[in-house]
Amino acid sequence: MAASARQPQVNRNGWLAFFLAALVVLLDQSVKAWLLGPFDLIDRAPVRILPFFQLNSGWNPGVAFGIFHSHGDLGRWLLVGFAACVVVALGLWVRRIDRVLSGAAIGLIMGGAIGNNIIDRVRWGQVFDFLDFSGLHFPWVFNVADSAISLGVALLVLDSLLTARPATT
Repeated sequence: MAASARQPQVNRNGWLAFFLAALVVLLDQSVKAWLLGPFDLIDRAPVRILPFFQLNSGWNPGVAFGIFHSHGDLGRWLLVGFAACVVVALGLWVRRIDRVLSGAAIGLIMGGAIGNNIIDRVRWGQVFDFLDFSGLHFPWVFNVADSAISLGVALLVLDSLLTARPATT
């Protein structure tokens, strides 16, 4: 095959993204396994850690913050399929990333999507949430993967603001 037909190699920023994605999945799934296994959060919930923070057991059949509840198995598998398409698209995009911040952001988003929207939905049909900051009047319960997605989106916005070029007239 000709050298010009070779696919581009993954650069350092791409490897950073893949590493962070794997780290998020490992952390998210390990914490969930510990909380549902030996810690038995379901029978102990809520567990107050700080005046404003507790571990609480919640199952989310919808998407972000419980909105758009999926309807049975069709909704579940549509969400899994959509998340898989997003992860593949981000994995292809990351091969061309030339900034560290973009690579980190995409890795966090990919890891969160895999942890929540693929693994949890395939295993349980819904997402397990446990981080509860209701003491700060934050009404939603979320998890490590949700946090990674939110942080990743914020970093992508920051990266786009930092690299924005002034308009030419």
